[in-house]
Parts: sequence; C-alpha cells; structure tokens
Amino acid sequence: MKPRLHSQLDVNGEAFAANREQLLAQLATVEAVGRHQQTSAETKREKYAQRGMLLPRERLSLLLDPGSPFVEIGALAGYKMYDDKDGSGAGGGCIAGIGFIEGVACMVRVDNYAIKGGTISPAGMEKALRLQTIALENKLPFVTLAQSGGANLLYANEIFAPGGRGFANQARMSAAGIPQITVVHGSATAGGAYQPALSDYVVLIKNQATMYLAGPPLLKAATGEIATDEALGGSDIHASAGTGDYVADDDAQGIAMARAIVSSLNWSSLLADIKQDIPAPSYSPEELVGVIPANTKTPFDAREVIARLVDKSEFLEFKAGFDNQTLCGHGQLYGEPVGIITNNGPITAQGANKAAQFIQLCEQSGTPLLFLHNTTGFMVGTHAEQSGIIKHGAKMIQAVANATVPKISIVMGGSYGAGNYAMCGRGFDPRFIFAWPNSRTAVMGGAQAGKVLRIVTEAKMGAASDAAMLEKLESDTAAFVDDASTALACTARLWDDGIIDPRHTRDLLGLLFHLCKHADKVTTRTNQFGVARL
Repeated sequence: MKPRLHSQLDVNGEAFAANREQLLAQLATVEAVGRHQQTSAETKREKYAQRGMLLPRERLSLLLDPGSPFVEIGALAGYKMYDDKDGSGAGGGCIAGIGFIEGVACMVRVDNYAIKGGTISPAGMEKALRLQTIALENKLPFVTLAQSGGANLLYANEIFAPGGRGFANQARMSAAGIPQITVVHGSATAGGAYQPALSDYVVLIKNQATMYLAGPPLLKAATGEIATDEALGGSDIHASAGTGDYVADDDAQGIAMARAIVSSLNWSSLLADIKQDIPAPSYSPEELVGVIPANTKTPFDAREVIARLVDKSEFLEFKAGFDNQTLCGHGQLYGEPVGIITNNGPITAQGANKAAQFIQLCEQSGTPLLFLHNTTGFMVGTHAEQSGIIKHGAKMIQAVANATVPKISIVMGGSYGAGNYAMCGRGFDPRFIFAWPNSRTAVMGGAQAGKVLRIVTEAKMGAASDAAMLEKLESDTAAFVDDASTALACTARLWDDGIIDPRHTRDLLGLLFHLCKHADKVTTRTNQFGVARL
C-alpha cells in the first residue's frame, strides 16, 4: 500500500470558485469552436441528403459501437490558420480519433467533406501523418471514410513533397501488419485515389464513389478527352478492374461492410484487458477545474492534481527531500502502475538529476511514464550555472528521449522553454500529448520575451534609442508571444493531440495507458511489401 495524499484544497473557498469560473470560461471558448464547425457542416445537410449522403459525423456515429468511448485527435488542427478565417475549418479537413468498432480499438478518419469539400491544408497533412504514427505505435487497425477534394491547391507547394510520406506510411503500415480499411463515399482524385488503393480493403459506394488519377476537367485540359465521372472512375469501373473489393448501395451499407471487415480481422479486444471495480481517487476529478489558479503567476501544488487522478489518491513520492520543485513518484491509474513526473516550479539541477534517475528506474521496471507539465523551464542564474544545470538538464533530456516505456504528457499549466523538452513535449514523441484549456506553451513568457527584445535593441541603438519606440516594441512582442502560446494556438499547430476538459483526464489516461499496454501484447503478421492488388 502506498501513502495516501491529503488535499489541502478548500473546495468551498473563494479562490477555488474563482479558479473554477475562469477555467470553465476557457473551456467554453474551446467548445464553442467545435460547435461552430458542426453548425457550419449542418448547413449542408439538405444539399447532401438530396444526393443520398450522410453528413460526416453521422457516418462516424454509424461506424463506432454505440456508447463506446471516442478519443478525438487533432480536433482543432489548423484553427484560423491558412485560409480558415472564421474557424470553421478547424480539424484540417477530417474528423479523426481512436474509437471502437465491433469491440476493436481502431484509428478512425472521416473526411469532413461538408467543410470546404474536405480539402487538406498543411495542418491537415500534419494531422494525417500524426494519425498514422499513432496507429503504427499502438497497433490500431485504420478505418477511413473517404470523400475529399484532396490538397488545398492554395497550399499545394507546401503539401506536395511532405505529403508523400502519407502514402509511404500506408505501404509500411500494411507491411507491418496494420490493416487499413477505406470506404470511398465520393470523389477520390489524384493522390486521393492512391489512399484507398494503398489500403488493404476497399469498399465503394455505388453511384457515389469515383476514383481517378485525373478528373474530367484535368483530363480534358491535358489530353482533350471528354469523359463523365462515372465512365472515368465510377464504382462499376473499379469493381471490375479489381481496385475495389466490395460495392455497397449507400453510405449506411458501406459503413456496415467496414464494421464487418473489422470483425473478421481476428484482432484482440482492448476492452477485455481493462480491469473492473477499480478504486476511485479519494478526491473527485470534478474538482480539477478549481485547482489551477486564475492568476497564472500564482503557484499551486501539483500533488492536488495527482490526488484527483490516481487510484485511491495513493502516491509513493521519490526523493521528496532532495528537491521540492520537480515531483516524481509512483501511483496507479485504473489498476495499472504509472510513474509520474510533474512540476512545482522551475527545473533545478537537483530536480533534473532526480527526474533522470526516476526515468531510468521506470525503464528498468517497465513502468509507463506520465508527465504533467507546469514549469517555467530550467532554473537560470549564476547559482544554477554553478550547480551544473546544463549538464544535469542534458541528462534529464537524454533520459526522456531514450526511455522506451510508453510516455504520455498532459500540459496542465505552463510549458516553457527547454522545460517543455524535458517534460516530454511534442518534439520528444510522447505516445500521446493532450492539453488543458488554460495551458500555455512557448519558448518563454510574453513579458520576458518583450523585455529581452527591448534590452537587446536598446543595447544596439545606444544613445540613439527612443523610449517610446522601445516601449512599443516590448508591449507588441509580449502580446505576440502571449497570443501565440494559448491552448487554442498551440493545438492549431498540432503541438498536442487535443484540448481536453480537465475533469476527463483520469478516464482518458486510464484508456490510453491500457491502449499502450495492449499494443505490446498484439502480435502482427508482417511481410516485406504489404498487401497488394495484383
């Protein structure tokens, strides 16, 4: 039995109420973006209903097991980036995540053709590559409901070369034994035609699906030949050519076929591995919305978060007296052991030393790692340098980078500078990384960035410096950095896999850590080149 954490949080106090009010307001802002996207898609309902087509989220609902969990990935990718002026294009052209089909955990991608024809921006391309990485790392069958206008031609020069990696990944996933199933609901043109062709199973929707390397307009421009969609690449053409494996009469039947294919994969069920009757924390996860101070400069004890995440609020702290700003220890999440690393301040030389040792101990015992980010970064100053902060920080970063156990990150507060790296930020390839709506990620705080640029500029200009100009430079820089470091700005750039409600963190982590464990048990049947249509 591990020691039990005792909360010092006054859940009936004014501070808790203020914290809760602000975090819920931040959460509401994020949720409003999602609602706006869905409202925009809803305006197309009648148009597509006349063609016999279901809206993207209706297709998703039919594909997934009723009442099963769905972990959406990259929901706000590309938010207000590129040509997404009103935010309706958030998601990068698709709805995607981990869901359950016939009891099997799968990676699911549904092209969001109701928004800008499902065209793919550079952010959408990055999201697609991220989905493939997750599927490969966690051995998840990949199911795609395809209907897209392909690459957004305004950004084709940014997408074309790196976008080829998506097709290479498909070939390698098939060779690695990861099944890929695609239902073609509408147009699949040029590169979009190779996506289903590189899948292991292809379902075509009769009188809706079209696949061709060049559509009728390009065909006419390039060769002068005139052909209709159906004659050039309809479902009958590709069924007889062997490009498609199954033909369905409509969306619903095509999705039912995809579910039947998943059920025939002989894939082991994740749900069977999840333990039942797991003891809850002693303190409600609902209280997590009041833990984070409304004033971001006010410190808080990360143990208050841990107490509301781990089973029975039990936590065995490692080297508690060695450093009080980097917190490490063992707990359990939904019955599974986990090593936790979090912050109560900057990372000192001692803190980095402690974390590096703790990571190696978790690697030795095969214990997955959970990083809860809330740090201004590594400690700076004369004393810090004399303490060997660079040396010890480098060792912590080496440990994080080279640990092979599953690593999951939650950005629950600030994640600044090299502290983001040391706490397994996006660049260190955690299996999953999610953020709370209050979180911020940046090289440094806006105020610090503004002051640094002012000092550097003033030193360059010397006596010629202008106080008003320097003041404006400082304030503009601070505003720019702060605006770019918000949770919405960071998730738009895919620095995380999505923004979550803090109250859902425990359930999400329980599912994800079980998913990682289950992946280690799945044995895939590999081959050299993947499954091919010959």
